[in-house]
Amino acid sequence: MNGSDSAGAGPERGPAGSRWLAAAQRALPGISIALLVLVVGAIFLGSGATLGYDLNAYTHAAHRLLAGEPLYDRTVAVAGGFAIYLYPPPFVLLVVPFLPLISAFGPWPWIVFLLACFAGGVALLPVRRDVRWLIVLLGGLSWPLAYSLKLGQVGPILFLLFAAGWRWRDRPGPLGISMALGTIVKVQPVLLFGWALLTRRWWAIVVGLAVLAGSAFAVTAVAGVGMWTEYAALLGRVSSSVSTPHNFAPGAIAYQLGVPESAARAIQWISTLAALGIAAWAALRRDAEVGYLTMVTASQLVSPLLWDHYAMLLLLPTAWLLERRRWWAVAIPVSTWVVLVGLPPLVYPVAFWVGLLAPVVVDWRRPAAPLSRPSSPR
Repeated sequence: MNGSDSAGAGPERGPAGSRWLAAAQRALPGISIALLVLVVGAIFLGSGATLGYDLNAYTHAAHRLLAGEPLYDRTVAVAGGFAIYLYPPPFVLLVVPFLPLISAFGPWPWIVFLLACFAGGVALLPVRRDVRWLIVLLGGLSWPLAYSLKLGQVGPILFLLFAAGWRWRDRPGPLGISMALGTIVKVQPVLLFGWALLTRRWWAIVVGLAVLAGSAFAVTAVAGVGMWTEYAALLGRVSSSVSTPHNFAPGAIAYQLGVPESAARAIQWISTLAALGIAAWAALRRDAEVGYLTMVTASQLVSPLLWDHYAMLLLLPTAWLLERRRWWAVAIPVSTWVVLVGLPPLVYPVAFWVGLLAPVVVDWRRPAAPLSRPSSPR
């Protein structure tokens, strides 16, 4: 047995064990796809009127943009209601080309697009082939992925962009584009610019800012400058309360468990600052891969509105852990089903914190990197 075979593999396998392992590896792609189709299909069949629920927010905003109406509803004070658009202004430009297809075929073209994003993200993961198929399998065992697809949520798009940034973290062009597009889809991935700053990826920052500037100019030319102040005011109204229904942020979960609102707000701030501090430390003192994934997870954990479907992005640190044969990591995505069987939703902030800390802890025995600088572009 050569060195690559023996690394982390434990005792030498006999012929029967090797044949069983080979058979399992051959069956893994088919089992993974079948399980994903089965679970997602079952969720779709039971979705009723909630199929494409969040997609309605995107399409309504796109129609308002084309009609010259305000992009944001000035009466909205609580997140989570029907067809409320809470996304950065440029994101609506991505939705506009889908309007004719959605008008003709309903939410299915958008859902197919999201499935393609998930598949593309899996293909880009810089891990072994068998780990990629395990991520597809775990996607089928992950409630957040199925829920994202049912709602038409943007999680699979972010999964693709984060996977691209992970794979091309040392290539300024692709990295900058992926960071910018992630920030266009959701505000939280802007933290990756902070990671790039701490790791001195100057050209990636330049590329990303150029993409952001171009998209901002394009949407402003259509919707006007006032849309930006309306967006900022909307975020201020909906992002400040731990009492938002169905919020899975640490402070919101504490509030749901009976902690007074003032103390729950303090918990949320402590969690946010701790996550940012750990992500910044990992960017400076661990290698680029660990620092990047830590910042990706932190970008979701610091959000004052943490919906359960955000947890599909925990498949990224899970892939990193499985690549290193930390098989216990399968519990991270699988645990997200517990709220459906009546167990406390505390599992969500716990799962995010495990996803944040596990790569750092697993990487702990390696020598600390003096600074995570990019290698020469490949």
